[in-house]
Amino acid sequence: MITTHAAIEGNIKRYRRGELIVPSDFRGKGSENAIKKALSRLAAEGTIRRLGHGLYILPKKDSLFGEVLPSIEDIASALAKKEKVKIKPAGAFALHKLGLSVQVPTKLVYLTDGNGRLIKIGRNTIRFKPTTPKKMAFRGELSGLIILALEELGVDQIDETTAKKLGGLLLNENPAMLKHDLKLASAKVHDFLIKLNSVK
Repeated sequence: MITTHAAIEGNIKRYRRGELIVPSDFRGKGSENAIKKALSRLAAEGTIRRLGHGLYILPKKDSLFGEVLPSIEDIASALAKKEKVKIKPAGAFALHKLGLSVQVPTKLVYLTDGNGRLIKIGRNTIRFKPTTPKKMAFRGELSGLIILALEELGVDQIDETTAKKLGGLLLNENPAMLKHDLKLASAKVHDFLIKLNSVK
C-alpha cells in the first residue's frame, strides 16, 4: 500500500515550478495529520520550500540566482485561486497599488468573500479580511481601489496632496464604472470624492 508521503511526493512531481502547495491539495491521500507531516518532511528534504504555516512552493531554479520565489502579491493571488475566493486590495496597500505610496508595504490587506486568514511569510504578512458582498462588487480598476483605500483608512487620514492625486486618477476611470462604484461607497467616502474638483 502506497504511503501518504510517497503519494504526495508523486503528485508534487507533476506540479509546475513556482506553483503554490497547500495541504488541502492532497485530501484523500491520508489524514490531515499525515499530509502535514509528509509536506513537512518533503520540505526538510529540500523537495519543496516552506513559505509559512501550511504554505509551500515548488521553487523555480535559476542558474545565476538559485531559488526564485514569487512576490508576496503573487502568493496572495495564487492562494485566493487555490481557495476559490475573490480578493481586493484595501487600505494602505490599495494606495500603494495606485502608486500613491512609494513605501513597499510589508502588511498586505485584502478584502475577501472567503474566510479570514493571516499568513506570515518571513517579515511580511498577508491578511484576508472577510467583508460584505457590497464591498466586493466594485467594478472600476481605479475607483474600486480608491474607495476601498478610503473606507479602510478613513478620509480624515488623506492630506490635500493625496486627495488631488486621487481626483486625477479618477479622471482616468471609465465614467460608467465610476458612477457604479460611487453608488456602492459609504456616504462619507462618496461625499469626499464628489467634492474633489476633478470628479464631475
